Amino acid sequence: MHFLILAILCSVSVSVLFKLSKRYNVATDQMVAFGYVVALSLSYFLLSPDFKGLGFTEFVLESESKPIFLTFGVLLPVGFIVMSKAVEHGGIVRTDAAQRLALFLQIIAAVVIFGEAITEMKTYGVIVAFFALFGLLYKPAGSMGNAKIAALSLAGVWLIWGSTGILFKKIALQGGAFPATLFISFACAMVIMFTYLLIKRTQWTAPSLLAGILLGVLNFGNILFYIYAHQFYKANPTIVFATMDVGVICLGTVIGAFAFKERISKINIAGIILGVIAILLLRL
Repeated sequence: MHFLILAILCSVSVSVLFKLSKRYNVATDQMVAFGYVVALSLSYFLLSPDFKGLGFTEFVLESESKPIFLTFGVLLPVGFIVMSKAVEHGGIVRTDAAQRLALFLQIIAAVVIFGEAITEMKTYGVIVAFFALFGLLYKPAGSMGNAKIAALSLAGVWLIWGSTGILFKKIALQGGAFPATLFISFACAMVIMFTYLLIKRTQWTAPSLLAGILLGVLNFGNILFYIYAHQFYKANPTIVFATMDVGVICLGTVIGAFAFKERISKINIAGIILGVIAILLLRL
């Protein structure tokens, strides 16, 4: 259970880091780029990716999963940039909930793409998740510009996190080794981010570097502890799924409301409650 607790803490801490970045003049794109340098290094030294006797380049070129690796490499950095906007305009509470509700996209993909049978409870869960999303995306018409950005970025978080979950499933079915997949994905994401920053002629800042190091550790820790939790509860993965998703939403709600004084409407609260219910139904 301690692996799950650590995974939840790392996941919510990423949202907190994005929330604090603007206050300390941290450039989000630089932070994300430096974060992938750290995550790439940690995945290499701690997970020891196996490229099946080939070099990194040969493995990527000869792998049947090449389109998936490249898609991951794009979605990972874009996902963090979109997430930073969601946290800024929508708050930690709604961002974490939208991220976890991406689960129901993966359930739909399991039926449509992977041919899995859907239970009655999962059907109810998908329906409830739709209503939960509407509740989470709603924002009172106090500042329409921010409301539009919040809705778009929250929807982006939901879509991107759902897509990455589906891609992980496809990699598992193709027999891709997780450490090698993770390493290649981090490498692609790092190259994309630094290429973008160099073209942009970015003025590098020390606070962004320090924040990036912390982001890389938290991002890698979230993934690593999540994997360890699955290994420990390999006979009952539902415990991991449900505890992780509900735990992130609950902790994110507490921190967002009390630490950052985020304003949550009654409709948003209803969306969060429906989100927890939907996640529990989808896990049955």
